[in-house]
Amino acid sequence: MNPEIMKYNEQQELNHKEVCDFLALQIDKKLANAQNKIWHAHPVWFLDGNPIVGYSKQKPGIRLMFWSGADFEETGLNVPGKKFKDASIFYNDISEIKQSDLQRWLKKAKEIQWDYKNIVRRKGLLERLK
Repeated sequence: MNPEIMKYNEQQELNHKEVCDFLALQIDKKLANAQNKIWHAHPVWFLDGNPIVGYSKQKPGIRLMFWSGADFEETGLNVPGKKFKDASIFYNDISEIKQSDLQRWLKKAKEIQWDYKNIVRRKGLLERLK
């Protein structure tokens, strides 16, 4: 695991640390070729410089966010973004994570992508990559 991400996870309370550790391991496994780092203060995985998935600590819990998740057509990702194509889910305990859902979403994250990498150059307009 990336040492920066490990440090981020260790700063969370116990239940949230377990969620973060589990998510990081599963994302690393499913997106083995992805780059990862702390970006805007939380862990994010990138494919070819494009943000794909990340998580962050928020008031309702650990938010797992997929940048292109709105197009996954998944009811489990029940927190749609208001401005872009993201979708999220919150977890407060590792027991809430459905492994089959997470694996399916990670697969879709590779297959369905919007170009966030060039959003500034395109003045806020998103283009579909995959």
